[in-house]
Amino acid sequence: MPDSSGQQTLFDNTGNLSPAGNDGTGYPAFRLPLAARMRPRTLSEVRGHTQLLGENSTLPRIIAGDSFGSLIFYGPPGCGKTTLAEIIASETRSHCTRINAVISNSAELRDILRLARYHPERRTILLIDEIHRFNKAQQDLLLPDVETGVVRIIGCTTHNPGFYIIPPLLSRSHLLRLEPLDEESITAALHDALIDIERGLGASGVTADDALLRSISLMAGGDLRRALNTLETLVAAHPLRTPLSQNDVENFARARQLRYDRGEDEHYDTASAFIKSIRGSDPDAAIYWLALMLDGGEDPRFIARRLVILASEDIGLADSRALTVAISAQQACDFVGMPECSLTLAHCVLFLATCPKSNSATIALANARAALRDAPRQPVPLHLRDAHTKLNKSLGHGANYLYSHEFPEGISGQTYLSNPLTLYSPSPNGAEAAIAERLAHWNALRTKLRKNNPGK
Repeated sequence: MPDSSGQQTLFDNTGNLSPAGNDGTGYPAFRLPLAARMRPRTLSEVRGHTQLLGENSTLPRIIAGDSFGSLIFYGPPGCGKTTLAEIIASETRSHCTRINAVISNSAELRDILRLARYHPERRTILLIDEIHRFNKAQQDLLLPDVETGVVRIIGCTTHNPGFYIIPPLLSRSHLLRLEPLDEESITAALHDALIDIERGLGASGVTADDALLRSISLMAGGDLRRALNTLETLVAAHPLRTPLSQNDVENFARARQLRYDRGEDEHYDTASAFIKSIRGSDPDAAIYWLALMLDGGEDPRFIARRLVILASEDIGLADSRALTVAISAQQACDFVGMPECSLTLAHCVLFLATCPKSNSATIALANARAALRDAPRQPVPLHLRDAHTKLNKSLGHGANYLYSHEFPEGISGQTYLSNPLTLYSPSPNGAEAAIAERLAHWNALRTKLRKNNPGK
């Protein structure tokens, strides 16, 4: 309810009037989570992100001059996207409207844009949290007004904009990637929250040393919101005016869950690191990424499928056992299921990571497809064509075919392409080195036989 000055007020938990929160929610500060209360209010309070906000960076200068267009902040949860967007909006001379795409709709969006057109002098900023939740039609609504400068959008998303933001809107916006916060930045923010009496936990009198705060930082995995929520929970469950102990953090850590989004960037980025670690013959990294995916709830069948692909793509003939092991792991995942099949996957991952590597099969197939694409298709030579019918035999099919098993080492010297091509080049790795020697010997034998029988 408004007081005599017109300021909105609410009753706090003591029955006294308390000013409404400054976040626009209308809730008093005591009801806001610690992460919301400690949200930075100016650029100088923002921690980390030196690549965007450091000395000589462009972003602070264009904010100070209010000379930026539409912006999209993309990064993992808790890295400060919404905070940075709100600070930019508050430090400019623009009218700011904030919406969350989760609960907004096209009607509200049309109303906001219509009002912005009526008041172009206000240079409206539309802050859209979770902008990836807007569908294509809703994003299309923004285009005309963003194009003409009636509104500037500041969008925040944890999802890859290339997948969720329509290209016309991306081309009209400046995309800024935010990385997870480093350990030092999170530790410093936790220290500030613990001693801040006005907005933080200072009134509790609970203390913590730097080592303990660093433990919480490491546990948060670059997510400042998670770190602050953890600290708030620990303090709430702790006696007032006593120090937190490492045991408190360890007990909390046992119940925590890994941050792993199976449907989005985390899924693709981790799977990419996993495959590249095996390809790079690093069993330690490979087993680490495997454990992260399994503990994050990844479908073991997805992992097994990727291993089957890798066995031929990256190991191939260097150790043909790789495909057999990968197929066996895939079958075991279906037959045994989790959690036991994690052992089978670990067995397979370590085997593949320690195998010699060769992508000769991948290259040979690509070369063959290039030959088909870049030159006319070669006809099947007459001596190789099917000769099972009288008509085919009368047409010369199969004539002069030399049965390989009738020749020493199974090499007749006959050709199997009208215009011979070299598409497969064996690598010198693992078992493929022996294949290279064998092929060299056979090629020499073929050359000798063709010299002795030039008509073949």
